[in-house]
Amino acid sequence: MSDVGAARRFGTGPLSRVSALVYTLIVVELLILLTAVPGLVALVLLDRSAGNVPLAAACLLPAGPALSAALYALRHRSRELADLRPAGAFWRGYRLNFAGVLKIWAPWLAWMAVVGTSLANFAAAGVPGWWAVLLVAVAAGSTLWVVNALVITSLFAFRAVDVARLAAYALGRFPRATLADACLLVVAAGVTLFASEAVLALLASVLTATLLWNAGPMITEVQQRFTRP
Repeated sequence: MSDVGAARRFGTGPLSRVSALVYTLIVVELLILLTAVPGLVALVLLDRSAGNVPLAAACLLPAGPALSAALYALRHRSRELADLRPAGAFWRGYRLNFAGVLKIWAPWLAWMAVVGTSLANFAAAGVPGWWAVLLVAVAAGSTLWVVNALVITSLFAFRAVDVARLAAYALGRFPRATLADACLLVVAAGVTLFASEAVLALLASVLTATLLWNAGPMITEVQQRFTRP
């Protein structure tokens, strides 16, 4: 077998592709933890009390750019062991998307802080019980929206207002993806509730890869309909 033939075959088999994926997930996980660690440490140390809801939202601010960079790196990953550069792709995505992601992520965190504080002090507010149900529904809908917005702004160069519109459009356009994202969020909430935020952080790269998989149809349509060839 010639050297050229061996080079072409190296890293193309099923085992090599699985190994490349595992390696990429590990590297991306470490980089997510590195870039989000200041907020994550503070979040783990916070008491789960009503007064700390705004602080918890502030602690999650670095997570937006970190998750965006992870989405970018996983989207642009190589499947060959001979050409793995997940760290380079992560940092490139982090630089490219940092400002754009914060335009979406920061307002959503602020809104969730308002909703969380309202729900935490619901008994003292003296409002009807259906108001709590409405707040939970709005919070769930906005979370599904920001998931789509995070994917779009991580992979495409749109204005924030266009990202917001496309993310809202995709909620109804791709109901299966929306349902899959909802299930993923339930799993994430369950891990946080029954374990801790630290455990959820350790699963960040796997959850991000699943999110990217769910968003496949949306990504394809955005590429075909809303970008130039």
